[in-house]
Amino acid sequence: MKKVNLLFWVIVSLTLSSCSRYGYVHLNYPQAPAAYLPEGVDDLAVVNRSLTPKENQQTKVIESIMTGEVAGSDRLASDEAIKGVYDGIHAADGVHILIPKNLRLDGTGTRETPAPLGWEHVVAICDSTGADALLVLETFDSNSDLLLQTAAGQIGSILTTGKPGIRVPRRARVDVRCYWRLYDPRTKTIADQFQQSHYLSFNLLSPIPPFQALSETAYAAGHEYIRRFLPSYYSVRRELYKKGKGRDKHQFNTGWRRSEVANWEGAIDAWMPLASNPTSQLAGQAALNIAVAHEVLGDTDRALEWAQRAYEDYGDKLARDYAKTLLRRKNIER
Repeated sequence: MKKVNLLFWVIVSLTLSSCSRYGYVHLNYPQAPAAYLPEGVDDLAVVNRSLTPKENQQTKVIESIMTGEVAGSDRLASDEAIKGVYDGIHAADGVHILIPKNLRLDGTGTRETPAPLGWEHVVAICDSTGADALLVLETFDSNSDLLLQTAAGQIGSILTTGKPGIRVPRRARVDVRCYWRLYDPRTKTIADQFQQSHYLSFNLLSPIPPFQALSETAYAAGHEYIRRFLPSYYSVRRELYKKGKGRDKHQFNTGWRRSEVANWEGAIDAWMPLASNPTSQLAGQAALNIAVAHEVLGDTDRALEWAQRAYEDYGDKLARDYAKTLLRRKNIER
């Protein structure tokens, strides 16, 4: 499976406690994607198959009235979901989204999931665009809870006062439900199938939701779906040494002070002679600090090398667990 290489900005903060021998740096740590694109997929075609066939238009208009949709709005908003996909991953780590000339295909026009496309059709679309795989928005449906809120308010008013109320809800929630399929024409397999429900809430200045409410919700749904194939991040804390002892403590402490002002290259320069000197009492601690500095700078390979060195050559206990953590990180980044 294709794994996305990680480019990330590090958020750094260091503790200022003067009594501890340890300092801490906080940085963003990658979390594996929820799903992976098939191996070798660099160009991905996307089509919209959620549209209502002409013979079902009358049924759709009736449904629109009953659910609070604007007639025909799903036809327009479903394309916004495609745009959300495009903006969410296009050119991320070399992945390019391709939009075929015939973007729209007829589907059920409801939440009923259609049968998968035939492989001849999938191959034809991929060949026409030069794509490696095909992503299809199979279904798209929207609803607003405005009518439900209004009806509940009217019923409550009648039960309380005996009269219909005139109060209009201050907020409305717009929901979209999508069903996505990712077709891999080379292996003739469906690499991903995902039923999605996404909503946004909007302030009401009038009795109807803002004009852009549905399109914004649809765009956000498409963006959210495609981000499943990219890693997310959470904050982690890395421990390093901030106080040295012995004849080399001044140079060691210089490296720490440089790290406090985010001068990590300068900190490495200060710690490198100590880590390379097996007679230094601070060699293992300096090597551990250099490992952390390299991770902060985004070089996991160098960080792992120095963490292993800190434990294997000098027996630093912090470095043992840290090296295992970096190995897990490398597995995500591959």
